[in-house]
Amino acid sequence: MEKETAKQTQLEVTQSKYKVVHLLLRKKITVVGLGVVVFMMLVAIFAPWVSPNDPYEQRLGRGLEAPSDEFPLGTDNLGRCILSRVIYGSRISMAVGLMVVTFRAAIGIPLGLIAGFYGGRVDNIIMRVTDTFIAFPGILLAIAVMAVWGPGIFNVMLALSIVGWPQFARLVRGEVLKLREQDFVEAGRAIGLGDARLITKYILPNVVPLIVVYGTLGMAAPIVSEASLSFLGLGTTPPTISWGRILAEGRRFLRYAPWMATFPGIAITVTVMGFNLFGDGLRDVLDPRQRN
Repeated sequence: MEKETAKQTQLEVTQSKYKVVHLLLRKKITVVGLGVVVFMMLVAIFAPWVSPNDPYEQRLGRGLEAPSDEFPLGTDNLGRCILSRVIYGSRISMAVGLMVVTFRAAIGIPLGLIAGFYGGRVDNIIMRVTDTFIAFPGILLAIAVMAVWGPGIFNVMLALSIVGWPQFARLVRGEVLKLREQDFVEAGRAIGLGDARLITKYILPNVVPLIVVYGTLGMAAPIVSEASLSFLGLGTTPPTISWGRILAEGRRFLRYAPWMATFPGIAITVTVMGFNLFGDGLRDVLDPRQRN
């Protein structure tokens, strides 16, 4: 009997997964977003193989060349291939987006679960701390942190993680406040399950879809923030290549070589749009209230 129940549960889970995939593929705009995300991920992973030139090689006699067959996106003031640099810059942007969202989730999700489940004084303390962080504009707080720690890719990830975890905590807390009053949680209490078991077995699985959606949508913000910090000179340091740093280098030559700043700007825009479109599609599929 138990084996049959387990098989039935596994079958229902498999059918649910196929239903989610089917609903995602029905939305063309979501497929476009997913295609952009997958494409940018593959470009970042295989950058050494898809780059037409060495992104660090300087050709001092060929600086500020317009796009051509040899250099499809032109060259910068030092004769470096813009296309190759944009391709390599995607590695930093993808890594920052992924790591920052992971760090934010690792901090915010446990705090949100604890605050929502226990309530009372514990909830008040955690929420007042999150309110303190939210009171400061995110990018300004990140700039302040970077001014203290100094530039560097690892410091960028830490700074952006520090300013972004309260959103995860508040989102999870709000969902847990609703779930803890549901009948299945009360049933778990009735059979003697402890708090840790209730949280991990009954509450967390029901919060996961919300976390997945918010995490996907949240990938765009760190990419833009990293580019902003690098543009201001507080992010990545040479010789590390990032889209924000390419933009900063190209702003001095906008009148003579607009391609230096145009193409990394397009890369940021397309990538952010891809994550937003895909995240919106996930929200529509995973949240029944959003379905038509």
